[in-house]
Amino acid sequence: MKRLLCGALLAFGCGLGANSALAADPGCSNSNLIGPKLVTDVCWNCLFPIRVAGVPLGGSSNMVPEGAADRQVCACQDNNGVPHPGVVTSFWEPARLVEFQRVPGCSSVLNGTQFPMDRTFQGMHGGTDYDGGDGAFMHYHYYAFPLMLIMDMFVSGKCNADGYTDLDLMYLSELDPTWNNSELAFFTNPEAAAVANPIAAAACTADAVSSTAGRPLTSMFWCAGAWGAIYPISGHQTGGDDVMRTSSLLKTRVMAALHRRGLAWQTMGTSAMCGGGHIRPTLPKSQYKFSLIYPLPETERAHVIGESTLRWGLGRTIPGIGNDPIYTIWRWNDCCNW
Repeated sequence: MKRLLCGALLAFGCGLGANSALAADPGCSNSNLIGPKLVTDVCWNCLFPIRVAGVPLGGSSNMVPEGAADRQVCACQDNNGVPHPGVVTSFWEPARLVEFQRVPGCSSVLNGTQFPMDRTFQGMHGGTDYDGGDGAFMHYHYYAFPLMLIMDMFVSGKCNADGYTDLDLMYLSELDPTWNNSELAFFTNPEAAAVANPIAAAACTADAVSSTAGRPLTSMFWCAGAWGAIYPISGHQTGGDDVMRTSSLLKTRVMAALHRRGLAWQTMGTSAMCGGGHIRPTLPKSQYKFSLIYPLPETERAHVIGESTLRWGLGRTIPGIGNDPIYTIWRWNDCCNW
């Protein structure tokens, strides 16, 4: 496990005890994730169903997302253009981690490591006044987390959608000016103007109902179900102190922003089976589900985008400490295994 941690921190220098720049901050929680929690706090039930040649192995077929490949056999070309027949293999994979932090540069995933950053944009969870001056803001860190490959479980080389084989830090919001400024974020996502009206906002009610039933509506790209509106794609959220709902809305915005920038790909459907995925500029909401891994993990089931926190988020925080959450991002992977 120490080798994994060192690999993730290679860009910042390894040796946590010796480097004062990486010393723990009093406001930076240590999740102790790099250790036994990789086994005990992961929702292993969320892997299922695994489908091989269209036959589900474990789980329920109702948990297969809308838009997934429905073929049994497939054929993909090698580098020389020669087609190879194979079997369609589909499964939910724990592919990413996203953590939200109030302290800039804090990484609870990396056991309380503090990157050398100032506190110009200090975060907050918000209050309970629900007035115009109240709000929440959190930074995020986005990690590659191919847990099944790390543990040498059921994943062949053909089903590794993006080539990551270890825990890697992929993105920091502290370096993204659009995350700190909602007006700047608008100019990177101008389609927000088309849905900034009461009719579009009211339509999100249908998405909230469908998402809570387990089927988010991908066509409503501006809605995050019961969590709120995706636009503007920034780290600011007005009103409330529901950490689970706020962080859930923000993680949807994270995925929407990364898809728009080509940093997150579609790995679901027949078009994604042979190339390891392809760029999808809008968020394929049915492709993802999430499970909280810190502070109090979801170990029995995961939740989809927009699913009401009344179903999964109650009692998931520790009052006073450990309220900066970490989520496992589960991604549906359709691949041609040959």
